[in-house]
Amino acid sequence: MSTPTVPVDEDEFVASHEVVTVPVSRRRRIGIGVAFLLAGLITFFAWGIGARNGDAAFQVSQFGDKYQVPTMRFPGGAVAMIFGVIIVAVGIGQLLRPYGRTAMRWAVSVTALLFVLAFLCWAGTGDPTNAISLTGLVANSVIASIPLILGALCGIIGERSGVINIAIEGQMLVGAFAGALFASAAHNLGIGLIASLAAGGLIAVLLAVFAIRYLVNQIVLGVVLNTFALGLTNLGYHSIMQSNPDHYNAVTTLPPIKIPLLADIPIIGSALFDVNIIVYITYGLIVAIDVALFRTRWGLRTRAVGEHPKAADTVGIKVNRTRYRNVIIAGLIAGLAGAFLTIGGSGQFNTNISSGKGFIALAAVIFGRWSPRGAIAAALLFGFTDQLQITLGIVGTPVAIPSAFLAMAPYLVTVFAVAGLVGRVQAPAADGQPYEKE
Repeated sequence: MSTPTVPVDEDEFVASHEVVTVPVSRRRRIGIGVAFLLAGLITFFAWGIGARNGDAAFQVSQFGDKYQVPTMRFPGGAVAMIFGVIIVAVGIGQLLRPYGRTAMRWAVSVTALLFVLAFLCWAGTGDPTNAISLTGLVANSVIASIPLILGALCGIIGERSGVINIAIEGQMLVGAFAGALFASAAHNLGIGLIASLAAGGLIAVLLAVFAIRYLVNQIVLGVVLNTFALGLTNLGYHSIMQSNPDHYNAVTTLPPIKIPLLADIPIIGSALFDVNIIVYITYGLIVAIDVALFRTRWGLRTRAVGEHPKAADTVGIKVNRTRYRNVIIAGLIAGLAGAFLTIGGSGQFNTNISSGKGFIALAAVIFGRWSPRGAIAAALLFGFTDQLQITLGIVGTPVAIPSAFLAMAPYLVTVFAVAGLVGRVQAPAADGQPYEKE
């Protein structure tokens, strides 16, 4: 909180600001500290003492990599216990003296990283010949995160403008369907990509017209549009694709584009720099939207109509026009996410192929507090969780985990992250509120 103080002098006028730090309540300080302690104790006892005898093995390089790094082997249980002690120390530090804002971010990040690494050490012990592929885990996590990142960017643009977009799931779905259908029929991936964008944009037009012009409740409208998209794509799949899959549902996926040198970096190189064009477009969109939202005139106007549309209108900003434009741009991005599911990934469309990714992207928007950077971090977390279940299914764990529980893991993490970690967050003030000019 900033309190202005204005000392007055006969010869000069000097304005200064005194920064006042809001104290953390005792209850909150203890609660956070206890949470750190619990995480540390779980790490120490469950992942450390509960590990099997023997080393944990982690494969860093894959066959064909330019630089081959030997497989890492170390006593997984002992390492997990060390990580547990560090996390407990972080918790004790919070209890003795609460961390500031920046220190808390580092404490949470370090705790989360050590907790996950300790879990992998626990999972990897017992059979050193069955190494966990870190390269594969990172690569698959990035791939799983791409549609979530695009969906989250879609949600941020809409909600920063004051329009809640529950229909991200439906926009992804029709984008995936249109991409597969038109790319297959035309034998042209470029046409499929354009069709995906157009399909996502059309759903966005429906959302914008009914939400902005006809003032329909945006939550209900989003649910209706998702249901409409699911029914429409199911009808198209069964009536067009299923009867002639070779002609209407067989896509040659986008080829990877390898960037020399960068793609040879161990662990992350191939995951980030040997991917298809949609992933590179996603990188560009992340930077462009983050800069545009907070550094440009468009971003200032977008945030203005999302926070206080009446004030924005009084200074000449066309509120509803800005909202129309942004919702449609967001729909194009969601359509691109749908394209990634078919022509950028599996190569064919299946009913309900998005499988809730639009809703997880919406959770990433909230988890990231309506900022591109936060939402991307959340999307990467959800993508990692999604792929971790596959890795654990391959290597096995010291204690058998039911496959159904592993399949639920991404959704459990989503609920836990939004309800438990985010706490009270402040959405844009006019989010979901239609604007009528008086």
